[in-house]
Amino acid sequence: MRIVWALILFLCVYAKADVIQVTSVSQALSFGVNNKTVYQDLQTAIDKSASGDTIKIEAGTFSARPTQFIENLCGNCQNHHTKVHASRGFLIENKALIIIGSGRDSTILVTGAGYGVLFINSRGSQISNLKITGGHRDNDGNATDAAVVVRNSKVKIYNCLISDNTDRPDSLVVGIGGIFGREGSELEISDNIIKNNGWDGIALYRGATAVIHDNVIDGGRGAGIGITWDAVALVYRNIVKNYWKGIGAFGATRVVASNNLVADNLGWGIIVTGSAYMDVTNNVVAHNGNCGLAIWSDSAGGRFANNIVVDNGWRDEWVCPQVGFWNYGYPDRFIISHNDIFNNNGGQYRDMPDQTDRFGNISADPGFVAADDYHLSEKSPCRDTGDEGITDNDGSRSDMGIYGGPRGR
Repeated sequence: MRIVWALILFLCVYAKADVIQVTSVSQALSFGVNNKTVYQDLQTAIDKSASGDTIKIEAGTFSARPTQFIENLCGNCQNHHTKVHASRGFLIENKALIIIGSGRDSTILVTGAGYGVLFINSRGSQISNLKITGGHRDNDGNATDAAVVVRNSKVKIYNCLISDNTDRPDSLVVGIGGIFGREGSELEISDNIIKNNGWDGIALYRGATAVIHDNVIDGGRGAGIGITWDAVALVYRNIVKNYWKGIGAFGATRVVASNNLVADNLGWGIIVTGSAYMDVTNNVVAHNGNCGLAIWSDSAGGRFANNIVVDNGWRDEWVCPQVGFWNYGYPDRFIISHNDIFNNNGGQYRDMPDQTDRFGNISADPGFVAADDYHLSEKSPCRDTGDEGITDNDGSRSDMGIYGGPRGR
């Protein structure tokens, strides 16, 4: 495989810097690749690369040349066959590339577009170690604008900073999200910081599947993580905070959500609705504006176990009451066991029988080590009192909360 370098060299510190462009260099490299081609323009490097190539991007700021285009399918419209007018920044299409920056604080992609980095029919791509910013919201409200949009592709996105994609017309409520998976895509999204964007942090549409783990999703509008239509997701060890809403399973989705911290969102913490099935275990859902957990449909099903749900309900009712666990559906479709629901402003349960002291559920101070440290103290009532069928890493009976269960660390 070739290694393709996209490189900018700044020769002075002033705004107008001289740029040296090296078009090609042939030399024996220490890691055994015999051909190295250097480009100054990132999209040119992408276009010239062959499937399987690696593009290494040096430190610097790389601006896209936004291109208008029309999609024949709409990712989030009731009618899938809806034409959408959108714009794209960097495009990877019909090839698999490994794109590696020099660091998420030093390699900066400024997209200037609604679909910042767009993967289409790209199976086996990776993007890592860089920042993606500067998106520009499309005027078409049906556009699924995000810093990274993945369609019919298999892509791994890790160790990226996706931030400050906030520009939007005043006429539109929707903004620019972090990472959106579209038609039939397979994603692994890990170890990213997704911060201060204009819409959902991560969203999946129409047959997308994803493993979403160890990300910090902090500060934005919409939902931190939204799984919609018929998407499938495994969501674990993420921090989701300061969004309108936390983690949601909608439509006919299938979601496993475990060991996530969902805190300080304006509305709900974790919700399941539509005909979705959601398995919610070992999460901490704390200090959200309205409810902590919610069932929002007669057709939804799943399990809530080993969760700690505390201190929710600090703002006026918006999307649900100010309680720990709200039912607006059919709770008999769920296993609700071994949770600690405590100190929520409007009560622990609403529109359902109180589950305290039933099926291992309790209502007690969880005994966190500190206000911002969700480890359990030695005397916590949540230690070794989780679901007997779930074990901690050492094989003992599980703790409640984010450090319990097989994915706890």
